Amino acid sequence: MTPATARPAGRFTTDVLVIGGGAAATWAALTAARSGRSVILVDKGHVGTSGTAAAGRGDVWDAARATRDRRVEAAAHRAELGAGLADRLRLEQVLDETADRLDEWERVSGERTLPGATHLRWQRSRLQRLAVRIFDHSPVLELVVDADGAVAGARGLQRGTAYEIRAAATVLATGSCGFGARAIGCDVNFGDGALLAAEVGADLSGMEFTEVTPVTPEPNPVLSTAFSSWARFYRADGSPLTGANGVRGRAVVAKAALSEPIYCRLDRADPPVRSALRLAQPAFFASFDADGINPFAEKFPVSVLFEGAVRSSGGVLIRGDDGATGVPGLYVAGDAAGRDHVFGAIPGTPAENTAWAIASGAWAGSGAAGFAARLGGGHCSRPARPAGRAGLRPIGPAGTDYRTVLRTAQAEILPYDRGSLRHGDRLRSSLPVLDAMWARVRTSLHAGQGDAVRARQAAAVLAVARWTYAAALARTESRGVHRRADHRAPDPAQAHRVLVGGLDTVWSRPEAVPNGRELQRV
Repeated sequence: MTPATARPAGRFTTDVLVIGGGAAATWAALTAARSGRSVILVDKGHVGTSGTAAAGRGDVWDAARATRDRRVEAAAHRAELGAGLADRLRLEQVLDETADRLDEWERVSGERTLPGATHLRWQRSRLQRLAVRIFDHSPVLELVVDADGAVAGARGLQRGTAYEIRAAATVLATGSCGFGARAIGCDVNFGDGALLAAEVGADLSGMEFTEVTPVTPEPNPVLSTAFSSWARFYRADGSPLTGANGVRGRAVVAKAALSEPIYCRLDRADPPVRSALRLAQPAFFASFDADGINPFAEKFPVSVLFEGAVRSSGGVLIRGDDGATGVPGLYVAGDAAGRDHVFGAIPGTPAENTAWAIASGAWAGSGAAGFAARLGGGHCSRPARPAGRAGLRPIGPAGTDYRTVLRTAQAEILPYDRGSLRHGDRLRSSLPVLDAMWARVRTSLHAGQGDAVRARQAAAVLAVARWTYAAALARTESRGVHRRADHRAPDPAQAHRVLVGGLDTVWSRPEAVPNGRELQRV
């Protein structure tokens, strides 16, 4: 069968291509355009409304009004939470960059919070004024590389029609991987960027730091743990769930939910708090209101949702302080990027991750613009080939359905007693299952244009699951959110990052954690 991108009908050229539509992507595109480069921004959804950023409430890690000493103190405090892997200097740089970018928003709005959808609409309008070409509903399926292995653009589908964009530099800001779970805003987060990067030779880091498991109301898929502070949890017979409101409350709820239904009521919130909660997280209450449920007075069922790489520290390895990946012409930002060298083994809060998206997007946009300037004219005429494999170019006859691939990956990584309660025996039993499915993917997963996006998403989810478990197996200790039941204590000798990579054969290796002074521009 012919790959969906084999005969692109639309061909475009630009200096910088940015893939994604959230905060990191829009700041990357804006920074590159301000540098005088031509920019195309492509998104799987609609820039301004898709992804986790659009569903966010707008908190940003910001210490702009503090003295320099206080900002250094804030970065040092956050570094202490990173379980020995965070970099204080880089955290300071995130704060400084974010403060500068928030100054722009404050001059327009008079505020320093960034409500998700409002922020992205503002960004979209600014990009349009800078003549950035925006391709909505245009998922990228694969990167293209030149004879030297440098990334030279991408191919994808725009409302079903194949296109190719040739670019001097490309920024991946595709978000992380929610493993196809049902969290709001994660319907476009399948780990596409990680697969795209790995296919051209990039590595990943921090993939073991993915155990962030919020308690979510049924069937409301909003990822919010804030409501738990005002909740009480109950068994089906109405008796309180002991320990659910303690320090390890989420773990208590998660373990109980493995064997019985658990219910919740927000009955610890007084009227002023109830009003504040509604203002802070309107999306959380939308489904309750639609169903006529008062969550402050009535019990509702809850479940545990494995967030995968959403709000994690894992992603594509950053090799330069400008988001360079080590693959010429390829940069990464936001949740697609590994940030274990920044936040350490404890992933950032939503406010900290928003700051990271803004800062890393600006850095990657600047880096990509600089690379494009150095490459000069004529880059679009260099010969290039498509790099996509899994789900696009099987080595055997088609026969594997993408739904089977997705279900297999989800069955191994989404259950709390596998993806979160890690044990070497369970990891070793899951990896052969995932590896066997990958062999089937490479041999026989193929979809025409109608299902090409879903096939690639399934392949990406499977790839990320394999990298996650390979990293988790390699880290034979408990550190930060990575907890091993067979290695319960941290090991001082493992205060390093774990790199993973590979497609047909997954590998892992340790590497010393760089600090902000060691990162170099590539």
